[in-house]
Amino acid sequence: MQTILGSGGAIGIPLAKELLKYTDKVRLVARHPKKVKESDELFAADLTNKEQVDKAVAGSDVVYLAAGLQYKINVWRKQWPLIMQNTIDACLAHHAKLVFVDNVYAYAPDEIPHMTEESRIAPETKKGKVRAELLQMIFDAIEKKGLTALIARSADFYGPNVKTGFLNLSVIDKFKKKQKAYWQADAHKIHSFTFTPDAAKAIALLGNTPDAYNQTWHLPTSSEKWTGDDFINHVAEAMHVKPRYFTLTKTMIALTGLFSPIVKELKEMQYQNDRDYFFDSSKFDKRFSFTPTSYKDGIEQIVKKEMAEL
Repeated sequence: MQTILGSGGAIGIPLAKELLKYTDKVRLVARHPKKVKESDELFAADLTNKEQVDKAVAGSDVVYLAAGLQYKINVWRKQWPLIMQNTIDACLAHHAKLVFVDNVYAYAPDEIPHMTEESRIAPETKKGKVRAELLQMIFDAIEKKGLTALIARSADFYGPNVKTGFLNLSVIDKFKKKQKAYWQADAHKIHSFTFTPDAAKAIALLGNTPDAYNQTWHLPTSSEKWTGDDFINHVAEAMHVKPRYFTLTKTMIALTGLFSPIVKELKEMQYQNDRDYFFDSSKFDKRFSFTPTSYKDGIEQIVKKEMAEL
């Protein structure tokens, strides 16, 4: 049995499909889980509830923590440590391996221009410090309690059915609605994006590779160094629209944040957009002879699906 905690998100859905290459028993856990394949086992649970998480993990060989929480710092501070502790405790109790799907928030700001698995964990933001706390909980459990776990880290997501990724939201969705796209901070800086189908394949592969555990892996991401302007122009070309866009500057975000709680949450993360943001997955690519999907091909796949739904 392999179990996905947080099965309904951008990674949980494609991951459920990929796991069938390795097991015929996949359990999907969420507040309101939905089947991806007919053979999926559904388990409704609140991941902040220790007893429910323990029951959800029982019988599992591998557990994938792929949950996404509401993008609010007070929610993150309250719920993430609970979810992580519940997951670690359940994995230890049932002798299950843990795969944690992580992001880059815990890296030091000066690592953002070229991130590798060796980049320093030294966040300066509130959300970054929460993520660093979660990583420390895992590393402590590995060292002191014998947990078997790995970190599967991703750049910003983009892909089919990605509802919250900012490339999807700020460019693809806007062009689909015949509106101007927008970019955060500086559209002339490099920005890496991880294609969700590639991420799902890689997470399933890592979870089923014994010697991949007790280390950190960057999920496969194109090595192309595209800027925001490059993404906007290529999406526009694929969608046969003019590449019209505006830049949501840090000043605009600060002012808008006075009236919009959602935009206010973005303010502290602009250090990831005002400089080059390059995510290096060469460790994974070389180890598994994996070629990440090119940005051109990834965009074409998304646009083809979006256009088919019109």
